[in-house]
Parts: sequence; C-alpha cells; structure tokens
Amino acid sequence: MLIHPMPDPIAIAIGPLQVHWYGLMYMVAFALFIALGRVRIKQAHIAAQHWTKEDLDDMLFYGVLGVVIGGRLGEVLFYRPAFFLANPLEILMVWHGGMSFHGGFLGVMLSMWLWARKSGRNLFDVYDFIVPLVPLGYAAGRIGNFINAELPGRTAPDGLPWAMQWPGVALPVHPSPLYQALVDGVLVFAILWLFSRRSRPRMAVGGMFTLLYGCARFFTEYFRVPDYEVTFAGMTISSGQMLSLPMIAGGLLMLLWAYKRNVTGGAPARA
Repeated sequence: MLIHPMPDPIAIAIGPLQVHWYGLMYMVAFALFIALGRVRIKQAHIAAQHWTKEDLDDMLFYGVLGVVIGGRLGEVLFYRPAFFLANPLEILMVWHGGMSFHGGFLGVMLSMWLWARKSGRNLFDVYDFIVPLVPLGYAAGRIGNFINAELPGRTAPDGLPWAMQWPGVALPVHPSPLYQALVDGVLVFAILWLFSRRSRPRMAVGGMFTLLYGCARFFTEYFRVPDYEVTFAGMTISSGQMLSLPMIAGGLLMLLWAYKRNVTGGAPARA
C-alpha cells in the first residue's frame, strides 16, 4: 500500500504572497497549449489553413477565461450548489481547488465561438485545431487535484499494489486523480494527436476528442468517489458519468456527420 505524499499545497510563500501548486498546474496547462500549438501550426494540413502564432496567443487568452469561469461555474452548478450557496465567497477561491471539466469545456466552447466570430473562422475549424492541445493540460490539472488531496477514489480491493492511504479516509483507496491524469489525459492525448496528424473532414478531430474524453471519463468515474449518484433503469451512474453521456453521443454524431458530408462532397477535409 502507498501513502499519499501530502505535499504542501503551497509551492512558494513569500510573506503574505502564496503560490499554490494547483495554480501552477494551470500555468503548466497553458504553457503546454502554446508549446503543442506551435508544433501543430507547422503540420502541413494545418499550415494550409494559415494558422499563426498570433492566433494561438489570442485563442489562449479567450480560452483561459473560458476555462476559469466555466470550470468554476460548472463546479458550483453541477456538483456542489448547496455548499457554494451557503459559502458564496468560496466561489472566488479557486486556489482551494474545485474546477469542473465539463463546465470548463462549455466555457471554452463559448469563448472559442466568440473568437471565431471575431476572427472570421468557422467554429468547427477552431474546435478541430485546439482539441489536441487540451488533454495534457487536463492531466496537469488532475495532478493539481492529487497534490491537494482532492477527489479521493473508491475503496480499493485488498492486495492492490498501488492502493493509497488518502488523507482523511479510513481505508486505502484508488488514487483516482492519477487514473484520470493518465487515462483521460495522457491516453486521450496520444490517440488524438496521432489521429489529428493527418487531414480529416471538418468536425472529425473535434468529434473524436469529444467521444474519447466522454468514454475515458465514464470509465475512470468507476474508481472515483462520486459527488452524487442516480439510478436509472436499474443502473447506478455518477454525476460525472451523467455529464459524460452527452459528450459520447455528441462525439459520435459529430464523427458520423463529418464523414457522411465528406463522402457526399458536402465538406472539405480541413483539420
């Protein structure tokens, strides 16, 4: 059995100034977006669409607003409305942790819609461009959750070599933030990066990401203590799984639409 290392959530403290590891992980995520984006704009099929470093920097500004505002509001509305209603000032204290990916996803979609309108680009071209840059940043965020000892896993079976004694939890658990960093983050990135290296029909790369993340998150939720669960048609699913089901359905529809239009000549290969 492993013991949670319980690193200090404060990475740097200079007098009253404190820099939290959770915030630093978001900085890592944004740096990865820029680094991977600069590789992506050099790929031949992307370069043909005339993406620039300035576009990348501009999108990051819009994306940061979407991630932070959408992620926090998603946590408030989807997962812990009663807590934040009783403690409204906590909504602003993002360094304490608590960011919803599904809320951040919606926030980024809205911010990219605004950027697409400003730049005169098709929203689906923007989505196809940015989604391969997202999963490693997501993985960094989950490492931030782990450092904060957030999102404990379900009780682990006896003999599981990597079962972990979690702060404040009596029995050893699955280290679920690490599972999500590896599966929802690194694995989804590897598959999506390979898929996106070739020219694909418009919406195909975005659809693949939406499907992959939805499936990965649905799977890893089995190892995480749910915020709440519901039973439908005799099947119990967690809040995270409920929010992932529309992504799975939406990703499949996007892929079918992309390739159907491509076969019938209705849409060019774009991303």
